[in-house]
Amino acid sequence: MPVLIVLMVLVGALCILDLILTVGVVKRLREHTELLTAPPPTPAVEVGERVGPFAATTVTGSPLGPGDFVGETLVAFFSPTCKPCKEKLPDFLRYAKAPAPGEERPVAVVVGDPGQAEDFVSRLAPTAQVVVEPPDGAMGIAFKAEMYPTMFRVAPADDGTLIVTDNAAELEHPKAATATTPVPAR
Repeated sequence: MPVLIVLMVLVGALCILDLILTVGVVKRLREHTELLTAPPPTPAVEVGERVGPFAATTVTGSPLGPGDFVGETLVAFFSPTCKPCKEKLPDFLRYAKAPAPGEERPVAVVVGDPGQAEDFVSRLAPTAQVVVEPPDGAMGIAFKAEMYPTMFRVAPADDGTLIVTDNAAELEHPKAATATTPVPAR
């Protein structure tokens, strides 16, 4: 009889442990569900806002500052350790090969360790102006880029600063409208 009592207490303790673990799993699932259903964060720089001052150097040694932008330009921030950046890179490369009419050559800022950035730089350099900088680099601070990938369109203002014209730029060219005039039936 004492063995039966010990077994019943053991089974009861296992059931209580199972219940505690199940409650913990349900709580974590709720937290993950909230994270997955939350709207994506918006970039810190609003459309129409001026970009802060910065001075950077491209991987080819050319200086790059707000005064070097002469027309609307796509500026993209990538991190070599970010999976979405690696997924977005081919789309950016396709876009950079043929920018929209009137757009300047895009600028790609690779944020991270220069050794890790080598693959990104080698792929981006033929089609974009590339800057490699640490997370607290001048361009990242000026654009308030804290999440990656982030795409901006900027245009120069009359005072030599840059104004954000799109803070969530897409990498698709606007489709040219093909006008077809219907022929009336006779």
